[in-house]
Amino acid sequence: MSRILITGGAGYIGSCFAWACRDANLPHAVVDDLTTGFRESLPPDTPFLRAKVSDRDAVAGLIAEHKLDSIVHFAGSISIEESVRDPQKYWRNNRDETQALLDIARSSGVSRLVFSSTAAVYGDAGSDPIPETRRPDPASPYGETKAAVEALLAIRAPDLQSVALRYFNVAGADPHLRSGLRAGGSGNLIKVCCDVALGRRPQLTLHGLDYPTPDGSCVRDYVHVADLVEAHLKALDYLAGGGPSVTLNCGYGRGFSVREVIAAFELETGRPLSIVPGPRRPGDVAKVISDAAKIRSVLGWRPRYEDLAEIVRSCLAWEGRLDALAMTART
Repeated sequence: MSRILITGGAGYIGSCFAWACRDANLPHAVVDDLTTGFRESLPPDTPFLRAKVSDRDAVAGLIAEHKLDSIVHFAGSISIEESVRDPQKYWRNNRDETQALLDIARSSGVSRLVFSSTAAVYGDAGSDPIPETRRPDPASPYGETKAAVEALLAIRAPDLQSVALRYFNVAGADPHLRSGLRAGGSGNLIKVCCDVALGRRPQLTLHGLDYPTPDGSCVRDYVHVADLVEAHLKALDYLAGGGPSVTLNCGYGRGFSVREVIAAFELETGRPLSIVPGPRRPGDVAKVISDAAKIRSVLGWRPRYEDLAEIVRSCLAWEGRLDALAMTART
C-alpha cells in the first residue's frame, strides 16, 4: 500500500484525489500553500501542511512524520493565458519548485512519483489523435514548463519511478459532491458555462470562430475528474508493482467543440446561454484530442464518466452545492 504525499492537494484535482484516498483507506498527507487552493475542500482529518513544496525542512518533516513513500504532484500554475502574460511565474512555480521537490524526495527516500502534466506539451498537433510518441512542441509557457518537468524526471531523477500523466481538459466534480472546481474568475470553459447558466456571469465570450474545425471553434478532449483520479490511483499501483517510468495521455480519445459544449449546457438546462464572439486567446490551439490506447493498456484504466452530458450534469450539481454552502455560511 502506498503512503502518499499530495502536493497542491487543496486544489481542484488534488482535493478530489484526497477524497478518493480517504475512500480507499490509503494513508496520505497534503502540502499546499493555499495560493489557489481551499483547505475546506479536503477531508477534515487529512494531515495538512501549509507550505510551498520547495520548503525543504517542512516537507521533509511531513514525509518523515507520516512515513510517506510516494508523491502525487499536482502543485503548480495552470492557466495557458496567464502563462503568456507572466512566463517567469510559470517557470518558478512549475519547473523550479518541482526541482526542489525532487531533491527533497531523493533525500527523504521517496521512490515513486505521479506527475500532473498536460496535453499542452504537444502544442498545435493537428487534427489527428495525439500519441505519446509525438514530439513535444508547446505553444505556451505553461506547456513549456510542464515539458521541462518531464525532462527533469528523465534526466535529473532517473532513480525515481514516475508516471507523467498528460491531462487533456479536466471537468466535472467528485461524484459525492465533496469537492470540485472553486476558482473564481476561472477561464475554464465548462466553469464559465456553469456561471452563465446560473446567472453569475452575463455572457460567455466565444474566443475564436475561425479555427480550422467543423464549426470554427476549438475542439478539446474532456475528461471527468473522477476518471482522472482513478488514473492516478492506478498509476500508483503500477509503480508499486515495479512498473518502469512512463508517460501517458489521460483523455477519452474524442473531442467536443466549444459550440458543442455550449449546446450540451443548453440541452441540460433547457435554456440558451448568452454568447458573444471574441478574439482568439494567446496560446490556444485549434484541436487537441488524445490517443488514449496506451493508458488503457499499461494501467488497465477504464473510464466510467465519458459522456459529455454526464460531465455537464456533474458540474451543474457541484455549482448548486457551492451555492448551498454559501447560503449556509451567510445564515
